[in-house]
Amino acid sequence: MIDKDIMRDFIKRSLQEDIGTGDITTLSTVPEGTKISGRFIAKESGIICGIEVARAVFDYADKSIEFNCSLKDGEHVNKGDIIGTISGDAASVLTGERLALNLMQRMSGIATNTNEAVQKVSGYKAKIVDTRKTTPGLRVFEKYAVKAGGGANHRFNLADGVLIKDNHIKAAGGITKAVEAARRNAPHTLKIEVEVETIQQLNEALKAGADIIMLDNMDNNTMTEAVKIAAGRAIIEASGNMGEKDLEEVAKTGVDIISIGALTHSVKALDISLKFD
Repeated sequence: MIDKDIMRDFIKRSLQEDIGTGDITTLSTVPEGTKISGRFIAKESGIICGIEVARAVFDYADKSIEFNCSLKDGEHVNKGDIIGTISGDAASVLTGERLALNLMQRMSGIATNTNEAVQKVSGYKAKIVDTRKTTPGLRVFEKYAVKAGGGANHRFNLADGVLIKDNHIKAAGGITKAVEAARRNAPHTLKIEVEVETIQQLNEALKAGADIIMLDNMDNNTMTEAVKIAAGRAIIEASGNMGEKDLEEVAKTGVDIISIGALTHSVKALDISLKFD
């Protein structure tokens, strides 16, 4: 679950951004003390995510608001399903409505997108993971949503592991030098991953002792060859526009991991609405 302090701080800043100096529309049209009840409705089918985040938004806006939901993050909803109900002060609910929906819709979209990818590689050993291509400030929510959809997380941030990419290789003077430097300077508890674009680079990375090798933008035949060459000496990850690829065909190459930036950077929000009774 998402750290409560991180979530509360984000909600505070987001509501301040959204409310500004005051909700003029609500203050102008809704009589003070008006009570309402309503329902969150799925307007399309998918994987729901962000329920506890939405609850936290309304709790921050007004602790007297009652938000009830029997669903859990990661469960499937059909178009027309009632996701949850809400009741309380109308002005407070309207204050938190947009932020709660924005987060739940985006997180549900990511979870749905991820689940679709996971289903496509079902039966193969390949694991679907995300990347650091997340919305600034929303990474903790988006990576949580990937897990809710059945996927797994790659590095959360730059401190989580050594990932030597093309620009690191050029700056270090080659794959071997980069791996050797990482062995000397990085904590021994961290695995070293190297991004390669050719079989020649793959062989150099294997010889240098890389723990994980990322095959960047290789075609399926080349990835199949790479997996055979590695022969279990390193974890093999497929990467590079994987959101546009036939994931089952990629999984058939024998790679261990398929990383997809599109899980978070190009997601379509799941359509959810709040309707007052």
